[in-house]
Amino acid sequence: MTVTSSSSLPSRLALLAFLSFSSAFCLWKSLRLRSLRHRLSSSSSSLNPNSTPNPNLKLFFASHTGTSQTLARRLADRLLSNGVSVDLVDPKSYEPEELPKETLVLIVASTWEDGKPPPNAEFLARWLAESVDDFRVGSLLLSRCRFAVFGVGSGSYGSKYNAAAKDFSRWMRSLGATEMLPVCEGDVDLGDVDVAFESWGGKVIGLLKGGGGVDGGAFESIVESDGLDVLEEDLESEEEEEVVEALESNEVDMEDIAGKAPSKKSSRAVVNGGKNGLREMVTPIIRTSLEKQGYKIIGSHSGVKLCRWTKSQLRGRGGCYKHSFYGIESHRCMEATPSLACANKCVFCWRHHTNPVGKSWQWKMDDPLDIVNAAIEQHTKMIKQMKGVPGVKQELLAEGLSPRHCALSLVGEPIMYPEINTLIDELHQRHISTFLVTNAQFPDRIKMLKPVTQLYVSVDAATKESLKAVDRPLFGDFWERFVDSLKALHYKEQRTVYRLTLVKGWNAEEIDAYTSLLSLGKPDFIEIKGVTYCGSSATSKLTMENVPWHSDVKTFSEALATKSNGEYEVACEHVHSCCVLLAKVSKFKVDGKWYTWINYERFQELVASGKSFRSEDYMAITPSWAVYGAEEGGFDPDQSRFKKERRHGAASIRS
Repeated sequence: MTVTSSSSLPSRLALLAFLSFSSAFCLWKSLRLRSLRHRLSSSSSSLNPNSTPNPNLKLFFASHTGTSQTLARRLADRLLSNGVSVDLVDPKSYEPEELPKETLVLIVASTWEDGKPPPNAEFLARWLAESVDDFRVGSLLLSRCRFAVFGVGSGSYGSKYNAAAKDFSRWMRSLGATEMLPVCEGDVDLGDVDVAFESWGGKVIGLLKGGGGVDGGAFESIVESDGLDVLEEDLESEEEEEVVEALESNEVDMEDIAGKAPSKKSSRAVVNGGKNGLREMVTPIIRTSLEKQGYKIIGSHSGVKLCRWTKSQLRGRGGCYKHSFYGIESHRCMEATPSLACANKCVFCWRHHTNPVGKSWQWKMDDPLDIVNAAIEQHTKMIKQMKGVPGVKQELLAEGLSPRHCALSLVGEPIMYPEINTLIDELHQRHISTFLVTNAQFPDRIKMLKPVTQLYVSVDAATKESLKAVDRPLFGDFWERFVDSLKALHYKEQRTVYRLTLVKGWNAEEIDAYTSLLSLGKPDFIEIKGVTYCGSSATSKLTMENVPWHSDVKTFSEALATKSNGEYEVACEHVHSCCVLLAKVSKFKVDGKWYTWINYERFQELVASGKSFRSEDYMAITPSWAVYGAEEGGFDPDQSRFKKERRHGAASIRS
C-alpha cells in the first residue's frame, strides 16, 4: 500500500487551486472580450445615429503660457507638409459633445496648477472626467477614436509631473479610445522638450503614413478602424498594469521578482553624471542653450556673463541704473551666480526658462573658492575680448580687468547655494562688493546670510493670486515664504532693497497692496523698474503691450511714495532703464540732500573689522545728475551719450 506523504498535500491543493483559478480567468477573459465586441458592434449606431465620423485629425493644445500652443502649431505645419489634414484646436472653443465623432486626436498638454490642465482646457478635462464617472455613458463612447498625448511639464513638481497629460490619456482610454503611442513627456527643467517633441511627432507621422505614403496606408486604416482589432490588446495591457500594481504592493515578496526596471522617477535622479544619488545641475542640453545666450558655465552649477552696460561703459557710453543710483562702476562689474537653478518660473524670465528649477539643493556642489576664481577668470577673458572694439577706452579696459563689484543676480537663486556665505567672504577678501538678489522663497537662508553690500528681494507682485500668476512658484506655501522673506529683511542692518518689476496687465495696478507690504520688510530702498521685453518665447506670453513707459513707472513710483505717508520719497531715476528709486527719508536724506551712493572702500573696511555696522555707516552723497527730476535723467554727464539710428517699416527701405 502506498502511503501519501502528508507534506505533499498542501502542494497538491495549491496546484489544484492554481489550475482552477487559471481556468476561471481564461473563461472570464473570453466572455468579457465577447461581451465587449457585442456591445461595440451593437452600439456603433446607437452612440450617435446621426453622427458622421470626422476624418480630419484634431490637434488640441492645453496651454496657458503658450508653450504647448507653439509646439502644436509646429506639429500642425509638419503634418500638413506630410499631406495629413489637421485641425488645430483650442479646447476652450471646442464642444466636447463632438468628441465621439473624432477618429484621430492628438493632445499637447501642459500641467498648470496642482496637477490640473491649463484654464483653456478645464472644460474639456471636466467633461472627460465626468463622462468616465457617468455609468450612462459607457466605456465605448470614443471607440472609433485613435489618439496620442504629449505632456509638457516640470520634473520639480514631483508626483504632479505631467499629471494633466496622463489624465487626458487615462480618460480617453477609459472611454474606449485607442492610444496609438504611450504618453510622451517633455521636461522643461532638463531642457529636452523640443527634442522629445520632435521625436514623438516623428513617430506619430510614421504611424499615420505607415512607412509609405499617406494615401491608403496606415492613415486610412486608422480612420476606418472600428476599434475591434485592439480590444484584446487593450485588455492585456490593463491586466499587465494590474499585475504591476500588485507587484509594487506588499502582496508579493519582492525577492521573487527579478529584473524589475527602475521607475522613471528613480532613473531621472541619476542622469547626467549622477554619483551617489547626486547629479550635475547643468545638463548638456541646458549648457548648450545657455552658452548660446552668451553665458560662461562654471563647473556644474554656476555661471557668469558680460553685461551690456559693462560693454557700454568700457566705451564711455554710460553705465547702468546701479551706477546712477549707487555709484558702481559698470565697467568693473561682474554679473554672476553660484546657482543657475531657481524656485520660480516667472513670466518675465530673461532666460526663457532655459535654466533648471528646484525647491532645494539636490545636485553635486562645487567649491566656492573654485567658483570665485573661475568666475573672475572667465569675466576677465570676456573683458580682454573687448580690446580692439571701436570706442573702447584703454584706461577703462585696464580697470575692467580688475572687477570691483559682483551682481549675484545673473539668473537663478544664488541664495540656494549651500556655501553662499563662504563665497561672499571670498569676494569681499578681494575687495569686490556684493549685490545679491533673492526671489523671496527661502526666508531661512536670508536669516543666515552674512552681510552683503546690498541685499535685494524681488517683490514681483503684491497679492497671493498675482504672485502665483507672475512668478509661477514651485512651492505650495509660496505666499507664506514670500511674506517671511520680507520680514527677514527687516532684521538686516546693511542696505536692503525691494525690487519691483512692473508688468502692465499683471501687477502694475496693485498700488495699495504694495503699500501694505512696506511695513513687513521696511527696506532702505525700493527699486521700481518696467519689465524688459526679451522677445517672443514659448514659455511666456508677454508682448510689448505689457511693457510700461517710463512715465508709467514714474506715476506708479510717485503714488507709492505718497501712500507711504512720507516714509519714502522718490530719490533717483534712470530713464534709459525705465527705472526709479525710492529711498527711506529718515536714513538717506540729510540736510535736504540724498545719500543713496555707496562708499565702497568704507564698506570693505567695515566688513574686515568683524564688527557690526549699519547701512548709514557706508553711504555717500548722490550726484545732482542722478537725482529724480534732473535734466540728465540719470545719465552721467562724464559719459558720452550714444544713440543708435533705428529704422523701422518703410523707413528701413533705402531709396
